[in-house]
Amino acid sequence: MKKILIALAIILAPFATEAQIKTPQASPKAYIKQTVGLTDVEVTYSRPGARGRAVFGNLVPFGKLWRTGANENTIINFSDDVVIDGKTLKKGKYAIYTIPKIESWEVIFYLSTDNWGLPENWSDAYVALRTTVKENALPTPVESFTIGINGLDPNFAYLEMAWENSHVALKFEVPTAKTATASIDKVLAGPSSNDYFAAAQYLFQSNGNIETAKTYVDKSLDMSAEKPYYILRLKSLIQAKQGDKKGAVETAKASLAAAETANNQDYVKMNKDSIAEWSR
Repeated sequence: MKKILIALAIILAPFATEAQIKTPQASPKAYIKQTVGLTDVEVTYSRPGARGRAVFGNLVPFGKLWRTGANENTIINFSDDVVIDGKTLKKGKYAIYTIPKIESWEVIFYLSTDNWGLPENWSDAYVALRTTVKENALPTPVESFTIGINGLDPNFAYLEMAWENSHVALKFEVPTAKTATASIDKVLAGPSSNDYFAAAQYLFQSNGNIETAKTYVDKSLDMSAEKPYYILRLKSLIQAKQGDKKGAVETAKASLAAAETANNQDYVKMNKDSIAEWSR
């Protein structure tokens, strides 16, 4: 009998796993990704519904800290520093908390993002930025809490939140001009030492034109004040592949010295092994 029960348990186990009940969430999760100028902005949040209830002043009390949604933290992520109300908010991920009031909302960007709802122990040290935004009454009620990024401009946009008859729009500025100018300057200035190194490494590893690889690695070293051990290592490998064992040994010795200074034992060993091989 015991063997029969064990056999039945093994047979029924997969069916029990597949038979898990799935039901819709009361507050479905939503995800927004929007590029503003050259800055990526992502928002993840849950959307509670009014479902016939009075929201602000009742379900969400006025003057009280609100999780700004439901369930896990509402999280916003900026790929660049942004400016809100004249204050800089560093790039990164934040939980959004709010304090809704009749004529305005306080909006708080909080560094701790792994809370379920409100933090168990609130700490002002985690407040990255706090600001106040005017509340606007909506003529038509919004059933489900909604966050959007609208009013798009190359240099700014508005983080909008709406529910029931309440709507707020928080302006944030993005560093489009600064980013674009830096990109233009970099391209017009020509390839960097790292660009030449990457090109030389690719040609060497892919059995490309070894003479061109040597030209690129030399340009990379010419543009490097400290002559990094990894660039010297690549040059020694290129020289060895060209058949210049004597030159490869001299370059490997320079790479070895630089690697010892940097305490990179992997490169120390590789250079010693290569020097021994090429010196035969």
